[in-house]
Amino acid sequence: MPEIRDCPGPAPHPHGPTRFTVPAGAVDTHAHVIGLPPAYPFVATRSYTPPEATPDAYLAMLDATGMTHGVLIQVSVHGTDNRLMVETLRAHPRRLRGIAVVPLGLPEAELAALKDAGVVGLRLNVLYGGGVGFEAVEAYGALCREMGWHLQFLIDARTLPPLAGRLARLPVPFCIDHMGHFPTSCGVEDPGFRTLVSLVRDGAWVKLSGAYRNTIAGPPYADTVPFARALHAAAPERCVWGSDWPHVSHWGPMMNVGDLLDLLAEWVPDEADRHRVLVENPGRLYGFGEFA
Repeated sequence: MPEIRDCPGPAPHPHGPTRFTVPAGAVDTHAHVIGLPPAYPFVATRSYTPPEATPDAYLAMLDATGMTHGVLIQVSVHGTDNRLMVETLRAHPRRLRGIAVVPLGLPEAELAALKDAGVVGLRLNVLYGGGVGFEAVEAYGALCREMGWHLQFLIDARTLPPLAGRLARLPVPFCIDHMGHFPTSCGVEDPGFRTLVSLVRDGAWVKLSGAYRNTIAGPPYADTVPFARALHAAAPERCVWGSDWPHVSHWGPMMNVGDLLDLLAEWVPDEADRHRVLVENPGRLYGFGEFA
């Protein structure tokens, strides 16, 4: 059985970007809150063991970086136990939304309670232990259609070519995490990445996030720029940005969220385009402010 490694926490003193001013209404579309056992158990099938990441620490990060809103993604180590995320959403209904991980067959009352708390989608996680995989994607698509939700995928773009048809036929919007969690060493012409670009061009959403997961060169992640620009060019109206705080399952140099925001200035140099990525696009997808 593979070793379950402890992973470090995020940078203790987050700061905003130096290359631009974060606009009012900006949304961090990808972050996790993490509790500790025994109150919030970890699943035995997890791929890593994280430190605690409290709701207060996350909100402090948003404040320090100038972000107005946040989207909490159910973290894989808590499996389908969405309690901490839901408690956090209920405590901050105007500021936060959530993406849950649920088993099929959940009672209607439990699904309704998730929606009432601010859950707007479901996540399928093909990469890390504790998540829910791709096998039942059609059933999850039907469930999301019933609930008025979208689907989110943590998937390696190299595996996309044989799956693209199933994704394209989904009856709901879907979003791909971390630019396809795709190693830059494979190049922008890799069939998997080209498939991702095609899916985005044809209607998928994509998170411009996870640079430190995709990079081969390391900080400041300059090798990710062609990939982010290709995805943004494919559908500037369906790109969103996420911090990926608290950067779980990462053992390299720990970045500051402000540095990741500065990288966005390289990925999306135009201010108006960046406003769409940070404010308008996520406002539509997650239902914030005037877009709700």
